[in-house]
Amino acid sequence: MATRSIWKGPFIREDFFQEILNSDKNLLKTTSRNSLILPCLIGKNVHVHNGKFYIPINITEDMLGHKLGEFVPTRLRHIYKNKAKKNK
Repeated sequence: MATRSIWKGPFIREDFFQEILNSDKNLLKTTSRNSLILPCLIGKNVHVHNGKFYIPINITEDMLGHKLGEFVPTRLRHIYKNKAKKNK
């Protein structure tokens, strides 16, 4: 996977970053799946949009340096239906 140049710094959408700095509450909502998880987000609950719903995730130290979208799947898992066996 290609990494971002060091001289550019980490990417985080500006309006989302301003919301992080200005809000005292732990609950944040965003559609920015490509924003990097920074240390100022640790311990906060972030609702990330997966294209249809907002999925809540709790940010921990292990998530630092990853993108928000990595923790929110965009596709539903396929579940096979169990066909009931008919009694003879």
